[in-house]
Amino acid sequence: MTTDHQVDREDQELRRQFESFTISPDEFSHAIHVRLAYVYLVDNDVDTVYRQFRQVTLDYLKHHDIDPSKYNETLTRAWILAIRHFMMCSSPTKCSSEFVDSNPRLLNSRIMQLHYSKQLLFSDEARLSFIEPDLAPIPRY
Repeated sequence: MTTDHQVDREDQELRRQFESFTISPDEFSHAIHVRLAYVYLVDNDVDTVYRQFRQVTLDYLKHHDIDPSKYNETLTRAWILAIRHFMMCSSPTKCSSEFVDSNPRLLNSRIMQLHYSKQLLFSDEARLSFIEPDLAPIPRY
């Protein structure tokens, strides 16, 4: 599923750095996660992006000797769904930075707590497999 959103050279470089593990863990902020999800979603459907993002993220954690329990299946898929929702509801943008600037709510890393209780979101079950929200649904397209 493609959108009218676009990526620029900076986005392409960001994706290359992510996939080659050259973004340091100290630099890998929530904003970078949002931008990367946008970059992947420009040309792919949610399921494809989820599989790609999941694999690269797990490989990234392994490469940097980061405890794999830091990865959370539910958070990953929920954020991809949320970013897709915002992409479908906003005017087309030319790059991930422009998209984030026009959707600053996505920079609030706690936004998922509007959809999930903390108990569910950070449970072992949610870390291992995607769980639907228990407070409010995430819109889907």
